[in-house]
Amino acid sequence: MQALMDNRSTLVKTAARITGCHSRAEDVVQDAYLRLAGTSRISLPLKAQMSYVFRIVRNLAIDHYRKQAMEQKYTGSEEEGLNAAVHSDTPESTSLHRETLGLIDAALGELPARTRYAFEMYRLHGMQQKDIAEELGVSPTLVNFMVRDALAHCRKTLERTAA
Repeated sequence: MQALMDNRSTLVKTAARITGCHSRAEDVVQDAYLRLAGTSRISLPLKAQMSYVFRIVRNLAIDHYRKQAMEQKYTGSEEEGLNAAVHSDTPESTSLHRETLGLIDAALGELPARTRYAFEMYRLHGMQQKDIAEELGVSPTLVNFMVRDALAHCRKTLERTAA
């Protein structure tokens, strides 16, 4: 613990070289401190303690860098987010979505109760077809046909109103 306190600025610089950011390096050193505070006292010579602390900081900085790289790979950098266009629904599109939802609800209301239930459980609640079949006491193939028929009925209803 004393090795970390005595070499804090050097540890921050080391972590900053790996993470590429001084504030992230501060976080890494703080994480190292918390990790060391949670362990029992280590009775090693001072040089060995310093090596141990530097190794912990280095490993944490590398982990932080890898995590950051993975996040950027899938989400992009912060700078890209600042320049991204914000898309919000207009009142017109909101009204159109509500109207479409109403049409789908009406179309589902025209279906037999069992078919509607199978469709809602599968499409809205993510239930597997075999589980729906077991609950309804029918074969999974029949559930597949019911879901297919319900979807086809909804599509036809939307196509009829669009034409």
